[in-house]
Amino acid sequence: MNWQVYIILCSDDSLYTGITTDVDRRYAQHLAGTGAKYFRGRSPRRLVYLEGGHDRSSASRREAQIKRLRPVDKRRLTCSPGNQLEQTSGVESGGRAQAATS
Repeated sequence: MNWQVYIILCSDDSLYTGITTDVDRRYAQHLAGTGAKYFRGRSPRRLVYLEGGHDRSSASRREAQIKRLRPVDKRRLTCSPGNQLEQTSGVESGGRAQAATS
């Protein structure tokens, strides 16, 4: 199964990192308030980073590694060549980036 590591920019400008096998479904859960407790008191603005090609174990390790980064380093990661967000057509068609600019 293909696991993905993702980062979401939140309404308070913090960055949330998580893992999933279906980023569209998971983002919808965060929007609906049925995802992570982290989104109590803040809301997801847009998906800013996506990294695929993991199994469950490597995705968990990568998530932990990203969570240990300083916020400035996480923001740099979102602009890195490793960000697969632009390469994933389903992510762009999900409307998340457009919703964040409204």
